[in-house]
Amino acid sequence: MRVSTRGDYASRALLSLALRGEDAAPTSVRDLAQRTGLPQPYLEQILLALKGVGLVRSKRGVGGGYVLARPATSITLAEVVAAMDGPIVAGDFGPPHEGGACDHEGQCVLLAVWADVGNHMREHLATYTLADMVEQARGGRPVARTHEPLANS
Repeated sequence: MRVSTRGDYASRALLSLALRGEDAAPTSVRDLAQRTGLPQPYLEQILLALKGVGLVRSKRGVGGGYVLARPATSITLAEVVAAMDGPIVAGDFGPPHEGGACDHEGQCVLLAVWADVGNHMREHLATYTLADMVEQARGGRPVARTHEPLANS
């Protein structure tokens, strides 16, 4: 799985909104683009998509802009990435066959492995909330690593 630019930008935009606090006034797209260094036209598209899935709310007019639609403690990276990139999977292989219905040698074993990898990715990203990242950005505890990188990475 690879997080797209849209997924990364959406995560950065939401983190920026979360850093403002839950009681903050709405943030304009222009201000959000300046604070995050993201291109404003692309950010506008991303925010509209995030609004469509209920992760942000918008207010029109003077003093308008975007705010988180839910508390930062309830928004996970898994949710953000899935909203931008679709289901979090290891590949487009389909579900494992059941009941010994493999068409080709070894296929069922590998399909099960790829499904398991996708599940692990989803579960891992679901452990990171915007609130966790806000805490780290403010000098709090670092986001916990669940494993060490491989020596050859």
